[in-house]
Amino acid sequence: MKTALSAVLLGIGLFFSAPHSAFAKSPADSRQQIEGIIETFRQAIINKDTAGFMKLFLRDDITWTAVYTDGSVDRYNATLKDPKEPRSPKVQSSSPRKFIENIARARETRAETFSNVRIDTDGEIAQVWFDYTFMVGDYKNNWGKESWQLVRTEAGWKIAAVVWSAEENPVARANGTL
Repeated sequence: MKTALSAVLLGIGLFFSAPHSAFAKSPADSRQQIEGIIETFRQAIINKDTAGFMKLFLRDDITWTAVYTDGSVDRYNATLKDPKEPRSPKVQSSSPRKFIENIARARETRAETFSNVRIDTDGEIAQVWFDYTFMVGDYKNNWGKESWQLVRTEAGWKIAAVVWSAEENPVARANGTL
């Protein structure tokens, strides 16, 4: 009886001392937690929640890179009036902080929709892959494929890298909506 009581007390102690937000009992638990990260990301954009958005990331300086389609780059460059204006690069990097701060400053609403979401995880690392559409008000600004790399830390799942392809609405940058 004494051994059973000790085992129960040890189990209770371990349960209450473990970082529960980071603990996933199974791949299904990991998937559910990652789905929560996706929804928090989506809501932070809609609500212009800089602090909530930044809590999703492993660090401020993660990989945050867009690859624009050749057609998008060509259409944008064709709108330039002065040949001395900088041409649009195909690959553009930024940061999650710059992204959410631009959204927070914008007058119009912004939203990102996700479809065909695929999550692959072993419970420690994960890849999320999906189709996205980024909206500025009612305007479909850009769309493509997006990929996230996540790691499970003591504080829970964190996004370690974000890369995406972008097909841009032909007038998005010319009108300053990008």
